[in-house]
Amino acid sequence: MRQDALPLYLQIADELRRNIEESVFNVGDQLPTELELSKRFGVHRHTLRRAVEVLRQEGLVDVERGRGTFVVAPIALPIGKRVRFNEALKAQALTPSWQVLRIVDMKADPKLAKHLELELGASVILYERLGLIDNLPINISSSYFPGERFPELATYCENYRSISQMLLKEYNCDHLRRSTRISARVARPRDARLLKMPANSPILLSESINADQAGGTVIEYGVTRFRGDRMELVMEHDV
Repeated sequence: MRQDALPLYLQIADELRRNIEESVFNVGDQLPTELELSKRFGVHRHTLRRAVEVLRQEGLVDVERGRGTFVVAPIALPIGKRVRFNEALKAQALTPSWQVLRIVDMKADPKLAKHLELELGASVILYERLGLIDNLPINISSSYFPGERFPELATYCENYRSISQMLLKEYNCDHLRRSTRISARVARPRDARLLKMPANSPILLSESINADQAGGTVIEYGVTRFRGDRMELVMEHDV
C-alpha cells in the first residue's frame, strides 16, 4: 500500500513515530505545540489530534492537559516466581505509590472458592488499590485472601505499602507466584475513570494465583488491570 493512500492523520502519526524512533524527539521531550505541528503538516488541529491519539494509544506519548504532549517509554514489569512489584519499579528509578480503594470482607463465590481452594461461602478479604508511578495512575489491583488464614488482615493492610512485607512480617508467610494468566480487553467504565483513560481504552489483565512457599497453600488470588498504553509485562524464566 502506498503511503499517500493512508488517511492523512495516519501519515502524520507515521512521521512523528519515525521522529521518535530516530531520536529527533527523545523520552521526556515535549513535542511541538498543536499550532506548530498544524503549520508544519498543513492540517487542522482536529486531524493532528487524531494523529497524536494514535501515538498515545501505542504508548509512545502522554498528553498532559495544560502542559502538552511528551514522549514516554513503556514501563516494564517482570513477571516471575517472586511477587516483587515495588522492587521492580524502583530498579527502574520509578517511584511507586498506592491509594487504598476498598477493603471488604466477603463470602467466596464459586470463582473465588475455586481459585483460593476454599469452601463455597468461606470468608474472603478483598484488598483493592490504585497503583501510581510518579503520580500517574497505572494499575488497579484486586487481591483476594482467605479470611480464616489471615485474621486481622484488614487492619494490617492500612499499615503496609507492600503486601509481600505484610504477609512475611505479620504471618510469617513468603508467597510465590504459582501461575499467571495475561489477557487484553477494553477497560470497564470504573477502571477507565480511576486510571484516567479515555473510554474503551485497552488494558492488560493479569490474573495470578500465589501460594505460601512453605506449604504450597494458595494464599492470594490477584486480578490486576494495567494501562495498556504504558505497561509491558515481561515473563521471566526463573532458574
